[in-house]
Parts: sequence; C-alpha cells; structure tokens
Amino acid sequence: MQRLTQHYDRLTNALSGRFTESLALLLTRLALAGVFWRSGRTKVVEGTWFQIDETQYYLFEEFGLPVSPEIMVPMTMYAEFLIPILVASGILTRLSAAALLVMTLVIQFLIFPEAWWAVHSLWAAMALVLISRGGGIFSVDAAANKYVTKLRN
Repeated sequence: MQRLTQHYDRLTNALSGRFTESLALLLTRLALAGVFWRSGRTKVVEGTWFQIDETQYYLFEEFGLPVSPEIMVPMTMYAEFLIPILVASGILTRLSAAALLVMTLVIQFLIFPEAWWAVHSLWAAMALVLISRGGGIFSVDAAANKYVTKLRN
C-alpha cells in the first residue's frame, strides 16, 4: 500500500508543476476567449470585421437593457473582439478575465437568466481561475514580467 501511495505522490507532484498548470491555464484562456470571440462574430455582417449587422440593434432593444442599443451594440461588439484577443494571448490576463466575468454576469442577470448552470457557471469558473492564477508561463504577461525582472537586475 505504501508503494502505491508513493507512486501516486510522484504522479501528482509531476502533474502539479508549473508547466502542467500553465498548459491548463493556456487551454482555459483559449476556451474562454473562444466563447466571446464567436459571440462577437455573430454581431457583424458575414465577411466583414467590424460592420455591425443591423439586426443586432433590434435584438438588443428586445432585451430591454438600461442603456440604448446604439451604445450597447458597438460597445459589446468591440469588447467581444478585443478582450478575447487579450485573454487568449495572455495580455493583462487577470484584468481581461475580470472584464469577461463582468460580461458573463451582465448576460446572466439581464439577458439569459435561465442559462446559469448549463453555461454561465462554466464561463464564470474559467474567468475566476484566470483572475486567481493569471495567464501562466505561456502568456505575454509572463514574458513581460521576465523582461522587466531582467531589466531591474
């Protein structure tokens, strides 16, 4: 039995290292960014980058949000393009993940309250992992931190 626990301890030590954690954080960043990137793509005319599909204004009006659709649609579309790029590449990871968490909560409480357990809880969990752990060693944040540390020494 002791031999089995020793093997288990060695395996968990190997899997809980910085490299494995950073791979998991990279996958988490890409998964969360992908959700919002694809959502942003639904708001533009197919074949364009930033030409807003006019039906979005009608949809946002239907949601009955407290801010006018003329403000919310472009703001949401640009946020769903920019923030996923920041998260996926690991630039300002914690702040960017916090922005996606706020977007998730707005979607949860104002647009699709019935989707908490099936969808939004997963998005919130991924964002909270990134907020608490950062982007990992495979991120621009890590490279910038390494560079700044090198300059200080």
